Formats: sequence, structure tokens, C-alpha cells
Amino acid sequence: MLPAFSGALFSASAFAQTTAAADPLPSWNDGAATQAILSFVAAVTGEGSPDFIPPAQRIATFDNDGTLWVEQPIPVQLTFALDRMKAMAPLHPEWKYTQPFKAALEGDMKTLAASGDHGLAELVMATHTGMTTEQFEKIVTDWLSKARDARWKRPYTDLAYQPMIELLVYLRANGFKTFIVSGGGIEFMRPWTERVYGVPPEQVIGSSIKTRFQMRDGRPVLFRLPELNFNDDKAGKPVGINQHIGRRPIAAFGNSDGDLEMLQWTTMAGGRRFGLIVHHTDAEREYAYDRNASSGRLDKALDAATSNKWTVVDMKNDWKRIFAFE
Repeated sequence: MLPAFSGALFSASAFAQTTAAADPLPSWNDGAATQAILSFVAAVTGEGSPDFIPPAQRIATFDNDGTLWVEQPIPVQLTFALDRMKAMAPLHPEWKYTQPFKAALEGDMKTLAASGDHGLAELVMATHTGMTTEQFEKIVTDWLSKARDARWKRPYTDLAYQPMIELLVYLRANGFKTFIVSGGGIEFMRPWTERVYGVPPEQVIGSSIKTRFQMRDGRPVLFRLPELNFNDDKAGKPVGINQHIGRRPIAAFGNSDGDLEMLQWTTMAGGRRFGLIVHHTDAEREYAYDRNASSGRLDKALDAATSNKWTVVDMKNDWKRIFAFE
């Protein structure tokens, strides 16, 4: 478990107690997005409703980066990898002359980005492996307790979206089981998701590397190997959901093209279903990026939202506040 962070984020259980008899989504404006959520939950939980779904089948899946916490200007796990690489650099003098490590050490993000998925994978393998799972968990926990975001000067766990935390609590209060389904590393997320989101480690699905059982000094450990085990992104998300959960969700929440297949898998089936995309439109309070960005990263997801009648959250207009510390 993570040590106590600054009081900006209080526990999900405490939040549930303070809002049980009040507005379940106090950080949301009363608009179309909020009404769509409330209508869906009422329909699938109301006894006698033609859309009633038993609690055991009320599975909701959430992307993490950009859906539950900040992912700009670069994802938090990449910041972790870069910090760890710099700490490890004295043991690897060859990195000064070898890409993508040279670019990362020099802060040359353009060259690093040009290295593509292969270059990023090299950074992850170099900084996330060669240790036991317990050692890696401690490294992640220690880093999160000390690292501060460059813009807000706060722990990264303070940059979880308060409206989405409220949504997670609201769904669980109505018999839903909530899962995180992320392209991020499963063992990077599991040490802290229960404290921040109320989602226990066994309900976290993410990309993973291979591990091997070993006996070390008479003690059993799992050792992290520099090999990809599973990529839980894009088309990998429905596969990961099927492998880990064994049920098709009835609600899915994302923010990018990387979540498209999860949203399709969830909503393009029989019965009442719900899909939601968080659209980052608030450059003042957070970041603004959409289909007009150079990457075009939301083209497919936004187009599909229209044709599939998914709810699109306009962050600037639909959320009263973004972070608990506001």
C-alpha cells in the first residue's frame, strides 16, 4: 500500500459515506453527460425495469491514462521510466551513445518519440526488469511518494480526476464491479489503485512483462524478465478483459483510440449498454487535445461515439472541477 499522500484525494470509502445521501456526482454539471449516466444506472439497476441487469453482470471497465488521471504532456509511467533511467545511468555509460537512451538522458523528446513503440519498449525493459516483483513494487511506491508533477507541483496520485472517482464510487454503490483496463503496466498500477480509485489489484488489467518463479536464498520470488508478456492496448483490451474477467462489461469508459475496441466489445452486444469518452477540452484547468491534434489520436473514437451513441464528456463544460484540490 502507498503511504498517505497529501489530503487532496480522500479515500473512496470516505467519499461514499459523505455523498450517500447527497448528489452522487457533485463534481459534474447537470448536463446531457450526467443525465446519460444516471439514466443508464437507473435502467439497469431498477427492479422491474425491462433493462434490469443482475449485479453479477454489472461489470464496468475504465481506461487509466487520460480517463482516470492525467496523461499529458507524457504518460506518468513514462516519466517514471525516464527518472529511473537517469538514476541507473551511472551503471550504464554506454547509454550516453546509444539511442533511445541518449535522447532520453538529454531530454530530447522529439528523437525519443521518433524511436516509436520499439524505442519506448527498450526504455521500459531496461528500467522495469531485472528484479523481483516485490522489489519493483517498492520502487514504484517510493517514486510515487516523492515525484511531483512539473505543472501542479503535486504527487501524481493527486492528479486523478475527481469526477471519475465519484463515478467509480457511484457505480459500486449501485452493485457494479469496477475494473481498470489500461495499456499501462499492470504492476505499475496495482500498488496504488486501491487507495486512489478504490479498485483493488485483482481488478486491474494492464500490459505485462514475463515473470519467472525462482528460489533465492531459500525464498520463493517472481523475477521480472525483459520480455513482453501481453500488450493490453487497442485490440488487446477485449482479449485482456476476457482472460481476466470472463464476462463482457456492460459499461466502458475511455478517452482515446486506444480504447476503441474495448468500447466496441462492451457496447455492440445485446441489452442495455453504456460507452463514454472523456474529451480533453480544458487547456486552462488541464489540457486540450482532440481530433485536431497532430496525432489525430481521437479520430476513430469520436467518430464511433457518434455512430454508436456513446456519451462524450466535454471536460471544460461537463465537469465543475477536475481535481480534488481545486
